[in-house]
Amino acid sequence: MSDLSRLSLNTATTKRWTLEQAVAGCVAAGIPAVGPWRDRVAEAGLENAAKMIRDAGLRVSSLCRGGFLTAADPEGQRAALEDNKAAVVEAETLGTSELFLVVGGLAPGEKDIVAARQRVADRLGELVPFAADHGIRLVLEPLHPMYAADRALISTLGQALDLAAPYPASAVGVAVDTFHVWWDPQLQEQIARAGREGRIASYQVCDFNLPIAADALLSRGMMGDGVIDFATITGWVRDAGYTGDIEVEIFNQQIWDADGHQVLAAMKDRYAELVLPHA
Repeated sequence: MSDLSRLSLNTATTKRWTLEQAVAGCVAAGIPAVGPWRDRVAEAGLENAAKMIRDAGLRVSSLCRGGFLTAADPEGQRAALEDNKAAVVEAETLGTSELFLVVGGLAPGEKDIVAARQRVADRLGELVPFAADHGIRLVLEPLHPMYAADRALISTLGQALDLAAPYPASAVGVAVDTFHVWWDPQLQEQIARAGREGRIASYQVCDFNLPIAADALLSRGMMGDGVIDFATITGWVRDAGYTGDIEVEIFNQQIWDADGHQVLAAMKDRYAELVLPHA
């Protein structure tokens, strides 16, 4: 039997499942943790979701997601701040200390990426005290550069660490998601830096499939189906001192269309083969 004690199902991987189904699937598969998305929590009801996960004996590895902090108009900025505060409260209620932030892309019609990044820093400064008061760490997730315009204009782990630098590591951390950062020539250096600074809040694994899907969001794959060297990256994360949960988060239409229990079985096998030996 493989050691699954650090494995977590991110509910994006089983998109067709409700939160109740995902929780039941994890219990049946012996997966001890779950990383829910907010839409699944909202469907179940926040208090009910927290009770359901707690009663099943599962950990909540993280909550996905807050962010989208790049609005240029005051109304949009206020709305983003309120939504992120709601996400903080949801994370606290669910019993996780980690709230993922996908920071957002350019405002409509905008081309000034420097100004947009500054707005992220400004909104982060407004949100950190509220999150800290609730015991929640904001987890900055750099996304692959192909998403810079519309989803996350933070593309490298180094950029995320620079954005986190003004704050304690307990208040702002970073995520290492293999799909998004595998290509970065500075990845080893920046993972080591994140470890020294105590900022690695999550390690997410999935593969980078080729050819790129028509919808680039759906190019994630099961570990072993794409081009990522999990042994090397996982070793870097291990050497940086990270011992927390390892989430599998996959956006892939074929996987979404498959039987969820079969997806979890494959996920366990690939984790045991490709990730666990190096973690």
